[in-house]
Amino acid sequence: MKKLAVSLLAVAAGSTMLVPASAAFATTTDPTVDIVDISPNPVEVPRGGETKVKIVVEASPDVDKVEIAVEPADGQVRTFVAKEIGNTEKWVYTVSFNGNDPAGKWKATALATDVQTSKTDSDRAYFYVEQAPAGKHDTRFRHFSANPESVKKGKKIYFAGRLQVNDDGWHNLRGEKVNIYYRQSRHSGWKWVARDWTDRHGRFYATTKAWKSGTFKAVFAGSDELNGSTSGYEYVRVKRSWYSHH
Repeated sequence: MKKLAVSLLAVAAGSTMLVPASAAFATTTDPTVDIVDISPNPVEVPRGGETKVKIVVEASPDVDKVEIAVEPADGQVRTFVAKEIGNTEKWVYTVSFNGNDPAGKWKATALATDVQTSKTDSDRAYFYVEQAPAGKHDTRFRHFSANPESVKKGKKIYFAGRLQVNDDGWHNLRGEKVNIYYRQSRHSGWKWVARDWTDRHGRFYATTKAWKSGTFKAVFAGSDELNGSTSGYEYVRVKRSWYSHH
């Protein structure tokens, strides 16, 4: 054993020390980053809601920080900064889209940094955002009346009501045309008799002359954004004289 030890020392003293090749030629590598998944893609945003998008990134071990920026591909709208939600074997980020975000092609950019060397790497990936088509809002007549309930022929009948729209709750509907229709007793056909436009409180008023007893209703025809609606019926008795009626 002593002889062997002496021989090893002699070799060490009389020759150059060998260094493993991996250590002799080791150099500092540049950081790398790759966006490996964006889901869902396309991003479907429901009307009145939002959709969360997950962005998954792979980076080399020397990366200390990854930042994700999300913006429309044309770059004409503000940029989102994705929120990091996980960092195990992969870096995971999330960002939300709602009805205010434009539909079309979007771009996600990942920037990875080696803090010790200040070296960086970036990657870019594209995805699409689709906004659900805007559906029509429902409407309703909150109130409709025809007065007086009994009237002499030739006198006026007065109509009043309120039109509302359901847009995250019922709200008064302004600037919409409401038509009043009349159906004579024992008849099936409806005839138009009056119209008005709703004010800022959703209210409308109209008048017509009384001729024969019958039923009245208010009708909103609807529009490209609003569903139509019909009020309840109002019956008015029309008297030919103070002692007889129809």
